[in-house]
Amino acid sequence: MFFQRSWRHAEVLLIGAILAPGKRTVTSLLQISGLAQERRFVNYHRVLNRAVWSPRAASRLLLAHLITAFAPDGPVILGIDDTIERRRGKRIAAIGIYRDPVRSSHGHFVKASGLRWVSLMLLAPVPWAGRVWALPFLSALAPSERFCRERGQRHKKLTDWARQLILQARRWLPERDIVLIGDNGFAALELLAALTRHRIT
Repeated sequence: MFFQRSWRHAEVLLIGAILAPGKRTVTSLLQISGLAQERRFVNYHRVLNRAVWSPRAASRLLLAHLITAFAPDGPVILGIDDTIERRRGKRIAAIGIYRDPVRSSHGHFVKASGLRWVSLMLLAPVPWAGRVWALPFLSALAPSERFCRERGQRHKKLTDWARQLILQARRWLPERDIVLIGDNGFAALELLAALTRHRIT
C-alpha cells in the first residue's frame, strides 16, 4: 500500500518534470500538474528524500518499456552524450568547470560551472512526431577531477563512464544487436575496442 501511494506521487512528479518550464522544483512540478493548492505537499517531498529507490532497476524497467513501444525488433540504436547542468554553490561537491558546448565556438571558449552528466538514450522514430527522438533511460554523474582528487578517488574519463553505461545496457539486452552513436568526445580507440568485444557497433 505504501509503495502504491509513493508511486502515485512519483508519477505526478515525473509528469510535472516533463511539462514544467524553467527550474524543476517540487513546487513548480505540483503547479504545472494542477496541484498548487495540495495541502499534503510534503508527501511529494518525501518521495525524493525518504523513499528508497533503485535508479538502476528503474532504468532497466524504463528501457524495457521503451524497447517494447519503439524498437521491438531489429537493431537497438543507442545514443550517448554528456551535458552540463549549470549549478553554483559551495555545497554542491561534485561541481566542476567545463567548456560550455552551447555558447562556445571554434574561436570562442566559454566556461560553465556545473555538474556533468553522461546519458544513454534510445534513438527511435516516434510515429506521431515524424522524426527520431532521443529517449534517455540511463544517466550517470561524472564528478569533476578536483572532486575525485580531494577524496582520494580515481578520476574516470568521459569514455570510462560511457563504457560503463553501454556495457550495462548490453547486459540488459543480451540477445539484441546494439548500434551506438556519439560525437567526437567519445571517439577513443580504447572505448571502441571494449565495445567491439561485446558485439556493439
